[in-house]
Amino acid sequence: MKKIVSRHLVPKVLLGLLVLSGLGAFAANNQAVSRALNFARPDVKVEIAGSVQRADKVISLDKADGVKGGEIIDWNMDSHNEGAGDAQNYRLVGQIAKGTVYVGTAKGDASPQITYSIDGGKNFSALPMIDEKQPDGRIRKVVAPISLYTQVMFSWEKPLAAQARLHATYRVRVK
Repeated sequence: MKKIVSRHLVPKVLLGLLVLSGLGAFAANNQAVSRALNFARPDVKVEIAGSVQRADKVISLDKADGVKGGEIIDWNMDSHNEGAGDAQNYRLVGQIAKGTVYVGTAKGDASPQITYSIDGGKNFSALPMIDEKQPDGRIRKVVAPISLYTQVMFSWEKPLAAQARLHATYRVRVK
């Protein structure tokens, strides 16, 4: 009887060890398995940092003692997809705070499409338009001045791949 029990215990113990080692392998390769099982999800973290240039020095806004009228603030936005899946239709929106005005310098990694809002982020366009009353009373659409911009949006045609990074920047002037 002991021999039969031991013969049955050995395979069960080995099977248990194989299952445990298989779980370890799963944990070690869960990104690949998640992708294969279609559980891959993006997990994008965004860091936003501002800086101001003073006396030939670039000072982080968190270390600057306030900002003064006329100073230029550079906003840097770094996106990192820490997930296992690609972030499809990835967009990043930068705010143009009240008391500042966009100064026309937005750029980003991998050539994003850059669009602007003049209505608090409801609509975006490469060239936002406003109505302008003409001397004869007619209303004509004209390009909005950049002083009306409230947001700048960066849109990438390609997905933000798993574990990939993107950088975008824009500049504003303090009124």
